[in-house]
Amino acid sequence: MKKWGGWILIAAIVAGLIILNQTVLDLSPERIRNWILSVGMIAPVLYVILYTFRPFILFPASVLSLAGGLAFGPLYGTLLTMTGATTGAILAFMFAKKAGAKRVEEKLGQRGEKLQHQLEHNGFLIVLLLRLVPIFNFDLISYAAGASKVRLLPFALATLIGIAPGTFAYTFLGFSTGSDSAETIIIAVTIFAIIFIIPLLFRKKIKSYLQGKTQEN
Repeated sequence: MKKWGGWILIAAIVAGLIILNQTVLDLSPERIRNWILSVGMIAPVLYVILYTFRPFILFPASVLSLAGGLAFGPLYGTLLTMTGATTGAILAFMFAKKAGAKRVEEKLGQRGEKLQHQLEHNGFLIVLLLRLVPIFNFDLISYAAGASKVRLLPFALATLIGIAPGTFAYTFLGFSTGSDSAETIIIAVTIFAIIFIIPLLFRKKIKSYLQGKTQEN
């Protein structure tokens, strides 16, 4: 009964956070930008902190990335977003390490178990590919890597490098929404489309490669 009570409590918290985000908060990138910039000089620090703990409140990463582009521009916004996203991934990684592999495997299920097996044999490359190509959920990769034997440094570097193109695409797109230049908007949309379409073209090849690695091991 205690076990079921714990799961019910977690489900209630998750449901509450989702409802809170979608109804009470309902924050647009513009409102987030205005709120972040209202704190003055510490705005960049606040943004990184928000992004670091974003996974724990189930707030959409895309909305926060767009807000970062609006608030800080495409280049500085990208650097801040990458810092927050990588730090958040490291926290999830370390949580999985502390929680223990068996407990994390139970939470992730069969899909996460296969991913964990792949990560143990070629961690840096696998994490890099999975960050570039959206095959698995972002946080799933972090937890699975933490439960495997992947070391923190290769995981962090692969995450940092792998999220760079997508992060820039989102922040530049966010920046363009606050611009009066049609040219800037067209360029931002084009970059966004290219960066997200190209990885999809290689999705099947990446899946085949990962499956091959699993069979070899």
